[in-house]
Amino acid sequence: MGCFFSKKSKRKSPEKEDPTPTTTTVETTTTSNAVPLGNNTDEAPKQYSWDKREKVDPKDYMLTGLKDVTVGRLPGKLNGQQFVIQECENCNIFVLDHSATITIDDCVNCRIVLGPVKGSVFFRDCKDIKCVVACQQFRTRDCKKMEVFLCCATQPIIESSTGMKFGCFQYYYPELAFHFKDAGLSIFNNNWSNIHDFTPVSGENNWSLLPEASAVLDFVPAPDAESEFKSVRISGEPTRSIVPLTKGGRRKDSEESCLFVFFAGEYTTANARKMIDEASAKGFVLIQTKEVSMRPEDVKRVFQNSAEDLVEWITKGPVIALELNGDGVVEACKNIAIEVFSGTKVFVSDNKNTSSRDVDNFFNFADMQMGL
Repeated sequence: MGCFFSKKSKRKSPEKEDPTPTTTTVETTTTSNAVPLGNNTDEAPKQYSWDKREKVDPKDYMLTGLKDVTVGRLPGKLNGQQFVIQECENCNIFVLDHSATITIDDCVNCRIVLGPVKGSVFFRDCKDIKCVVACQQFRTRDCKKMEVFLCCATQPIIESSTGMKFGCFQYYYPELAFHFKDAGLSIFNNNWSNIHDFTPVSGENNWSLLPEASAVLDFVPAPDAESEFKSVRISGEPTRSIVPLTKGGRRKDSEESCLFVFFAGEYTTANARKMIDEASAKGFVLIQTKEVSMRPEDVKRVFQNSAEDLVEWITKGPVIALELNGDGVVEACKNIAIEVFSGTKVFVSDNKNTSSRDVDNFFNFADMQMGL
């Protein structure tokens, strides 16, 4: 947050003047129409929009120099403002609201949950941090030993950082879906495993992925019953997570993948979530998801022979795409499309011989669209 200051004038004051206020008049062509200026008490002073703004106390938007406490902000306390966390040690920090940007500096041995951040989350000079983060941009510099359950719309970046471990975002509290919307983030655009290391070291790996079975509450426990956050219903169950749990960059279990795309409609998000549940119940694995807008020429390039039937549907809004993996997944997805989504416009890979091409065509296009 910035502050404005004005320097005192260095010019010498004129000789002392009579402090008695005077009334100045501006004469018009007729002296009887003189308009008084100065001490005119007949007219109320003007009010400007900035006079009506609620006063903001910077202390409400920062946590500084804390130790051995559970602190943070409840839903509705930030409402899209910037936030700062600095010089905290052995703290449990819960920022359960959406915000503009968050910087975390010089923190040690802390557990941190950050609600959706419209812009960037920047960790600097931090050590032994376990956190849950949803943001547009994620970056660390000069950090050591961090374990991050992440939802990031762009490619996460680490710089001069070591011992970094990443897992897919898994978290729920009742207001979280609304906070994602307020922050302008899609739950389907998550590049949690696509890490870029600005300062790689030959022969060493500064980052890795957490074990696939990692449970978020084992790393960042829910608030204790004595804290101000006890009334917030928090869950770390993957099935309740607002963000779908994806396999990301881990090795696929099968060579067969299927592309399943929902075109914009009234229940697109709900349908995509239902499809994930249907596929998971049959033992298939969600590899990645994307929500992007498409133009007619994009449809022709991505869907090729099926494009003509799909062009009109992309004018209604973004599409949501899923990559599902497992032996027999293509036939299973085609059956689900018929049985569950018969009244919904979808694209499903036609056969397993071309399904890998479908997946590559769509997600390569989506990554280019998003600048990844």
